Amino acid sequence: MSRIDDLIAKLCPGGVEFKALGEVGAFIRGNGLQKSDLTESGTGAIHYGQIHTHYGVWATETKSFVSKALANKLRKARPGDLVIATTSEDDDAVAKAVAWVGESEVAVSGDAYIYRHDLEPKYVSYFFQTNQFHDQKKRRITGTKVRRISGEALAGIFVPVPPLKIQQEIVAILDRFTKLEAELEAELEARRAQYRHYRDALLTFDEHTDSASKQASKQASKQASKQATRIMALGEICHINRGRVMSKDYLRDHAGPYPVYSSQTANGGVFGHIDSFDYDFESITWTTDGANAGSVFYHNDKKFSITNVCGLLRVIDPQAVSTKFLFYMLGQLTKRHVSDGMGNPKLMSNVMSQIRVPVPQLEEQERIVAILDKFDTLVNDLSGGLPAEIKARRQQYEHYRDRLLTFKEAA
Repeated sequence: MSRIDDLIAKLCPGGVEFKALGEVGAFIRGNGLQKSDLTESGTGAIHYGQIHTHYGVWATETKSFVSKALANKLRKARPGDLVIATTSEDDDAVAKAVAWVGESEVAVSGDAYIYRHDLEPKYVSYFFQTNQFHDQKKRRITGTKVRRISGEALAGIFVPVPPLKIQQEIVAILDRFTKLEAELEAELEARRAQYRHYRDALLTFDEHTDSASKQASKQASKQASKQATRIMALGEICHINRGRVMSKDYLRDHAGPYPVYSSQTANGGVFGHIDSFDYDFESITWTTDGANAGSVFYHNDKKFSITNVCGLLRVIDPQAVSTKFLFYMLGQLTKRHVSDGMGNPKLMSNVMSQIRVPVPQLEEQERIVAILDKFDTLVNDLSGGLPAEIKARRQQYEHYRDRLLTFKEAA
């Protein structure tokens, strides 16, 4: 920050001029490009939906292309332009932008604007992420279910315009944050792949011959484990229950401290809280109906309930079967048993009870759980794993981004 402060003191001691985006550039609406037009080769193209799902602050290559014949009919972004998605169902995502810093022009779809300007491209794109931009933007969004912003509205938003040298220095700092986060994301994906590999290996109990290169002691240990492994149906291992109907009105009328789980919330999260509970033990729940049918979730909390689109498994003999081991095992198995009758995926209790799972000795179950728990913490824990580090780096980046792009306004 001292480098930026020194530059500001030297180049603009009286403050930074703020200008409307329309003063320093022009907004050009994209046209005529549909998803069905996208190809794997040809002229580079950016569809507005890809700005939401694929692109970051800036890009040098496009995800998709269009034919040269179609490209000749479309409006194009030049190197240095911003491409801005102007519609979304989420206000925060309206006007998400990517700076195009590739070497050639790219075609741009409708529901997107090209912003052609005189500023450092990445500087403007970083500005589009700041709180000061969002505060100005939200007052200009229109629409009901589909929210949108016009080029005329964007043109009225004010941007701080420090000297180019300061813009470039800010970009250099923020690019370093972006690179670090990308490296952490890549490491997280590599660890997740490693986790999946070890999970599949540890939870595979079918007979096979070890390679001659493995140590004899490992061969003997594995063979002993195989001999001690039983194949059992879930109906033999667990008590199986179904949840009950609970509407949002019911939750409101019976508000209390005890969580209710349902498939209607992401990742098996809490649907609401009520003043009573149905279950008070370690268990596994699964989604019985809908798009998430067959998804399983581990619960070690006490005093909770589930809705009618969930089922619950309680291990009959915890001295023979670890609930956590069973959870990891079912994560591999349940999706195979989901039926898709009449377009509504289902995994009902009668089918769940027939699923057969390998059950090694309890000591082996606990060994496997200990290994997988460590991987799970590393790749999924928001308080202590790589996701926590990524979250902390992102918060640090957002803090410095907003600080770097906040200036004293010139009189």
